[in-house]
Amino acid sequence: MTTDTSSIVLLVLLSSIPALIIGAAMYLLVQKYLERDYRKKVLDIRLKNSETILPIRLQAYERIILFLERITPSNLLIRVSPSGLTAADFQAQLLQEIRAEYTHNLSQQLYMSEAAWQQVKKAKEDVVSMINQSYQNLQDKTRGTELAKRVLENVLHNEVDPTTQAIQFLKRELHEIF
Repeated sequence: MTTDTSSIVLLVLLSSIPALIIGAAMYLLVQKYLERDYRKKVLDIRLKNSETILPIRLQAYERIILFLERITPSNLLIRVSPSGLTAADFQAQLLQEIRAEYTHNLSQQLYMSEAAWQQVKKAKEDVVSMINQSYQNLQDKTRGTELAKRVLENVLHNEVDPTTQAIQFLKRELHEIF
């Protein structure tokens, strides 16, 4: 290479360095702008989703609390009458009522925390267990009213309805959300 050629190459390199620096700075600025714009759009989408989802979540909690109230033994025994039934038939009817209520509200778990849904399942299982324990040792021809009496005695003996803890948990969780 001749001196003229090398000085031209050097001159081109020296003059392109500021252009490269400006290009890199522009690239970084555009990148930051696009990233900020993307975050803003994501935030807007989340805000719109929360406006839609929040009422649905609230409704889910309402329905589950209603479910728990409906399967609370004292409320369940008022709704499902033991008159004219044997204890075995009454037990089957109570358990069927609980299953139907549970199945009807099963989809609400989508809008609840896993811990809340576990509390709901435990409450349902505790009510079923209480009914089954109350039924044990009853004679085949015992009236359904005797089973109802035993269930209420179990509630009084335990001093707390099996659903109370789950209802309190759901209320606390709702207060944390709102």
